[in-house]
Amino acid sequence: MNVQLLNELYKMDKDFTYKGNKTNQISFPLGGIGSGSIGLAGNGRLIDWEIFNRPNKNSYNGFSFFAIKAEHNGEVKVAKVLNGDLHPQYSGTGKGRFSGFGFGVERESLAGFPHFKGTAFKGEYPFGEISFIDDSVPLDVKLTAFNPLIPLNDKDSSIPVAILTYKVTNTSNEQLDISLVGNLSNPFTKKPRNEFRDYGAYKGIKLNSTHYKPEDREFGDLTLSTDAEDVSYQTYWYRGDWFDNLTVFWKEFAAPGKFKERDYNQSGDEAKVSAHNVKDVCLLSAHQSLAPGESGEFRFIISWSFPNYVNFWNPGTHADGTPCDPPSWKNYYATLFEDSVQSAAYVWQELDRLYRESLLFKETLFASTLPDYVVDAVASNISILKSPTCLRLTDGTLYGFEGVHAEEGSCEGTCTHVWNYEQVTPFLFPSLARSMIDVRYKAAMYENGKVAFRLMLPVERTIKDVSDCAGSHRAAADGQMGTIMRVYREWKISGDDEWLKSIWPKVKTSLEYAWNPSNTDWWDQDCDGVMEGVQHHTLDVEIYGPNSYVSGLYQGALRCAAEMAEALGDEAGQKYMALYENGRKWVDEHLFNGEFYHQLVNLQDERFPIDEELGEIKYQIGEGCHIDQVLGQWHAHIVGLGYMYDQAKVKKALESVYRYNFIETIRDYPNACRIYSLNDEQGILISSWPKGNSPKVPVPYADEMMHGFEYQAACHMIYEGMLDEGLRAVKAIRDRYDGERRNPWNELECGSNYVRSMASYSLLLALSGFEYDSLQGHIGFSPKLNAEKFSSFWSLNQGWGKFEHANGTIRLEVNYGQLQLNSFSSDLLQGKKSFEVFVNGAPIPADRSGNVIRFHEGQSLSGSVLAIVLH
Repeated sequence: MNVQLLNELYKMDKDFTYKGNKTNQISFPLGGIGSGSIGLAGNGRLIDWEIFNRPNKNSYNGFSFFAIKAEHNGEVKVAKVLNGDLHPQYSGTGKGRFSGFGFGVERESLAGFPHFKGTAFKGEYPFGEISFIDDSVPLDVKLTAFNPLIPLNDKDSSIPVAILTYKVTNTSNEQLDISLVGNLSNPFTKKPRNEFRDYGAYKGIKLNSTHYKPEDREFGDLTLSTDAEDVSYQTYWYRGDWFDNLTVFWKEFAAPGKFKERDYNQSGDEAKVSAHNVKDVCLLSAHQSLAPGESGEFRFIISWSFPNYVNFWNPGTHADGTPCDPPSWKNYYATLFEDSVQSAAYVWQELDRLYRESLLFKETLFASTLPDYVVDAVASNISILKSPTCLRLTDGTLYGFEGVHAEEGSCEGTCTHVWNYEQVTPFLFPSLARSMIDVRYKAAMYENGKVAFRLMLPVERTIKDVSDCAGSHRAAADGQMGTIMRVYREWKISGDDEWLKSIWPKVKTSLEYAWNPSNTDWWDQDCDGVMEGVQHHTLDVEIYGPNSYVSGLYQGALRCAAEMAEALGDEAGQKYMALYENGRKWVDEHLFNGEFYHQLVNLQDERFPIDEELGEIKYQIGEGCHIDQVLGQWHAHIVGLGYMYDQAKVKKALESVYRYNFIETIRDYPNACRIYSLNDEQGILISSWPKGNSPKVPVPYADEMMHGFEYQAACHMIYEGMLDEGLRAVKAIRDRYDGERRNPWNELECGSNYVRSMASYSLLLALSGFEYDSLQGHIGFSPKLNAEKFSSFWSLNQGWGKFEHANGTIRLEVNYGQLQLNSFSSDLLQGKKSFEVFVNGAPIPADRSGNVIRFHEGQSLSGSVLAIVLH
């Protein structure tokens, strides 16, 4: 790599601001885990209203927006919508009748009203900050928007609210009276009702419908509230037809003075849906008077409650084939808050703490001394948890699609072979990670150990529905084995032996399904530690015969199970370890071709389907160089197993992935699959055939660049010391999501907000050299770059904080929760003759063995600093 490229790879400007055309594609999700979200567009508009228990891309909620007015001595100086320019397409979009293409942009965009000339969007998730730019306006206006994101606090990270604070500075030389106006549209067309109430600490307008009962799927409400002391409001905009309501609003808004109340509830009028489907809107205006140079803050909360989640996409069928009524259940957040007023009340009461703790997380993460695009990849993809991809079932269990279509989920079921890649929940929300394991073994496992890789909803349907369609619902070998590695990871993170004991019988049975005679896919029929049978996997087809890709996960599961069995006193662990040793050796000896690991295809095996015309088994990798060929070893590094395969061969395989699969420019590369990169974009292909011996019909998606796979490969390169190559692959992904071409907070695969991209969190683990074992009370860091002056966020089990090394001193801060610690390890100890250990400045006794320091007494750290001074 040339010097310029290397400089780009290691640059740390700490500038996460998007300007000009780089704001065009931004939709920054504001919402809780499993509560839905509202998108904050790069120009300040509220879009993607995905709070109604389904995705809703490219949507507006009627006329829901904010605007600002400035007056001096009764003269209006400024009256503008708080949006920047709308990005093209100006001819309109969609195929509507009397709307869409050919009818101009949607009126709901407010692009037809005075607005700011531009915006600058600073995105440091979970905080989005917008500066509104217009040299003709004597105001400096900035918006800070967020939803609480506090690692290890899943309750406060799941609140259905969007919190918006507008900071306005008077840059003129005269006193200005400022009105900051929030407008919220009632989404209901049947008997909508708006109601203003003064709650003391805040004031709000609740929007609902009197037509629906609490058990109805449509039942729900929204609330717009502010804690401003001086407010005016209109419970309803003017009701009319055509363009009446927006016309009247603007005339009243642009006139001097405060708003006069309009409340149709008092008059007894009931809204009638007009021929043009005009919906009710409310407004809430906060007022402050600002002297020249003075600043004021205007705080608003949009909260929502749509408690009844309905399975409209796959309701199931009765025995006679007729469709069932769509089943429904309560959202988890509905068990915490009765309605949107209650959630708003909780947030107003706790806002300072929620802001402070979310900000502490953000500042700690973004202070990490890692390249900007790495921190960005880690942080931005956490937003997937806050997207409509994720649900929380009534008991709080996390459930997810793989991604989402524009108006429904994509690929239901917390699919094991996709969710295996994500590394966010185990470290930031470990209780949610364990909840996914628990429900899988409870609701999706057969007596013989076969595990359905997709959960139906409600989850109790899973076994029945899959059994009814057994021929088309085989188990996923990669998903089932990867889940066992996840169990091991969650056990080491939590240090909870009782949790492991509670699920161990099912973990054991699911592993032994590999050689169970009832396994009609014959995964490991001869019980030798290598999968030779029919292996359904994450590329949505079956791979036939031995391959390191799926067998690597199998061998990782065997090794994890052996260690868990030993800890529980189960003698089966000896068998698992013997199978692991035999399998890993066989893979190294028979599947490595000198450059990479490949697949052995046996055309003589009568169990395998051969296409007579092609003379091959379709959808195989064969002699290809596959991006996931050492996937199991990546997992092994993360969970602390060490090397399963020969270290030199693993590195050589990844060098081949980079050499053969990394494409400098995709422009001249033929891709018959889905297009996630184009023109001069770069990235890693799923599979390549460097010797030109590709199957006639290779594995699906071979020519695609899918980000979750790319993050896995890039992170693994970093683990193997290929720092430049791994970083270049990460930068190539984030360059594709630059705000102009694609949304930085929506990485695509099979739909939007795709789960596999949460593999990006593993970059933080690899680059900080993070080690953990809560069973032993152990933590460790061995930075892979900037080691002499290094800082990184960390999170484990019940605590999180900052790790730092500078000037020969290691500091471990526990900024939230607590950490039980018996030992600490780091490569930074190499070559050091002596050390001293302090907790909050007080020395504590410890011994050293190599790179490991053991404390004489266990340390319980909370709000504490562990310092190790090296000499």
